[in-house]
Amino acid sequence: MIETILVATDGSDDASAAEQTAMGLASRLGARLSAVSVIDDRLVRAPAGEGLALPPFPETELSTYYRARAEAVSRRFGERARAEGLQAGCEVLQGAPDDRIVEKAQAVDLLVIGRNSAQARDRGVLIGPTVDAVLRKTGKPTILVPGGAPLTGPLVLGFDGSPGSRIAAKLAVTLANGLNEAVHVFVDSKDKGRAVARFDEVRQLVGGLSVPVRETSSTLGRPDVKIVDTAKEVRASLIVMGAYGRNRITDFFLGSNACSVARTSPVSVLFAR
Repeated sequence: MIETILVATDGSDDASAAEQTAMGLASRLGARLSAVSVIDDRLVRAPAGEGLALPPFPETELSTYYRARAEAVSRRFGERARAEGLQAGCEVLQGAPDDRIVEKAQAVDLLVIGRNSAQARDRGVLIGPTVDAVLRKTGKPTILVPGGAPLTGPLVLGFDGSPGSRIAAKLAVTLANGLNEAVHVFVDSKDKGRAVARFDEVRQLVGGLSVPVRETSSTLGRPDVKIVDTAKEVRASLIVMGAYGRNRITDFFLGSNACSVARTSPVSVLFAR
């Protein structure tokens, strides 16, 4: 059951997309929604300048500005939630954004966050530094929302037989039943014998679904690319996959396929843990 949802917001367009997705999920699942906005300590702390004869650092003015901005973000979130028929507030915290978000997420069932970050130094990157740090640190299921992500549509479950993908299958069942959306199961089928075994296993895992289940496989190309292609083709609203692949050494905390899907998918991605 997903009874509580937390969305991280900073007032950016990316965060606005995450808010919209979180509100839609909370409304359709009947879950309690809350939000957090974090004032980054690094923005109000004087940089190193010893011996440079600099004028006083405007810490008070900056603190006042960023506090006012975060409170404005909080008010806007509350207004948007009420317009959607939800009672939800946004707490303003201060500190390292990734740490505060991860701490708040400990008390909820699902975390939602925009794919980029307003503080990303390079707007060409697809995942901002705060988002990347949150994904690496949190132990909670997390939905990564790209700008313009669709809000409704079927779910695509990426299944590779790993423990993470088994958790993803259970989450897909919960979400699909709650949202009344069909599920497309994707299995990489380059090894036909292994693909048959994986389909057999996943059929048992999703046996409790009350919605249509369709099976998709591919013998060509990279699995991460094919998962995203499948999501586009079926006009999915969500890709569900394990945060870890079969070989967790291939990447630090996210599996290699999960990392690639996170960076390239135009559809929201739920990383199951």
